[in-house]
Amino acid sequence: MRNFKLLIEYDGTAYHGWQRQSNTHTIQGTIEDALRTITGQSVTLIGSGRTDAGVHATGQVANFCLETRLTPDVFAKGLNSLLPPDIVIKDCAAVGETFHARYDAQSKVYEYRILNRPTPAALFRQYAWHIRTPLDFEAIRTAMLCLRGQHDFSAFEAAGSPRSHAVRTVTDVSLTGRDEDGYVVFNIEAEGFLRHMVRNIVGTLVDVGLEKISPEEFRNILISKDRRQAGITAPARGLFLREVKYEYR
Repeated sequence: MRNFKLLIEYDGTAYHGWQRQSNTHTIQGTIEDALRTITGQSVTLIGSGRTDAGVHATGQVANFCLETRLTPDVFAKGLNSLLPPDIVIKDCAAVGETFHARYDAQSKVYEYRILNRPTPAALFRQYAWHIRTPLDFEAIRTAMLCLRGQHDFSAFEAAGSPRSHAVRTVTDVSLTGRDEDGYVVFNIEAEGFLRHMVRNIVGTLVDVGLEKISPEEFRNILISKDRRQAGITAPARGLFLREVKYEYR
């Protein structure tokens, strides 16, 4: 039995999220179907975590175990020849038999893209949240500081989150300045995330940027653990799973 690790990039626009579901298109299901075509066997793909419908990835990681003599290079080329153009296997590697894409992940890095200018985009409109009103980036950066460290993130958790508790540790947050085209990128790294956590944080930070709430009020929302006090859930189209970090390589 051999263990293979995949590095995957995908445009989630046309998919109902990562996890395989019956009667709908998902990223996991599409890749598993391609693996079945290559191997003639039913293969279970283990992802580092779920992404929701419409969310994208440039660095999703998954692994699968299989009795085969096929090489990683053959799997990479074979999968990319069978997969639709919105899913790409960036790398395939043979790894130790104990490697587990989900349980061995040390942290994940997400980015959220906002287009902050009066006019919408013709290009890349499926990959950013368009906000016409100028945002106060210094206020957003001030508010973001309270996210670092270990906190109960219940205030930014969607209902139905599959978890035993809402405490997560955020190791890094940052916000890039608006570029010449009006794009802004929010980055967050943590050892784990709750359902819609990043999108709910971004939705509330936008309220700070629009001066609907102050940075201090943002901090109080986090402390409250009350989702009703937080802002809207930012659209899925702006969210990207950028990287999954491991000690094991």
